[in-house]
Amino acid sequence: MGTPDFIRALRETAGNQLLFLPGVTAVVLDDRGRVLLGRRADNGMWALVGGIVEPGEQPADCAVREVYEETAVHCVPERIVLVETLRKPVVYENGDICQYMDVTFRCRAVGGEARVNDDESTEVGWFAVDALPEMKRFSHHRIEKALADEPTWFRATASD
Repeated sequence: MGTPDFIRALRETAGNQLLFLPGVTAVVLDDRGRVLLGRRADNGMWALVGGIVEPGEQPADCAVREVYEETAVHCVPERIVLVETLRKPVVYENGDICQYMDVTFRCRAVGGEARVNDDESTEVGWFAVDALPEMKRFSHHRIEKALADEPTWFRATASD
């Protein structure tokens, strides 16, 4: 889907200035313990599925929606893994600036066949945890936290 309509409308009046946005990431596991990943169309990197929460939408519902929109996999959120405001704003090629507050969910796949289901990915696949492709630390950190039997992780101070 790309940029949601409500952000396009905001950009008409806000221009490129910084927008602070709620986002979600989904660590989706199948019954074999494999992780669902997509190869991003914008940078070619493998990554977890995620997206921007729409106005009025619950974050868990957003995770389910994004997973289906991008991969055709149906999933059920099991728990919140992590809550974090990303340290640095993202500056896009068109000059738009966004900073995201991410809520990461551990999800269980319950149906569908993994495939490219929109224009945000060029490949979609299941990966064993011990055979993950090269990814940014962002995805690795979230997978580690999703697999750990620990309370929800959050950054307590800016110095952590």
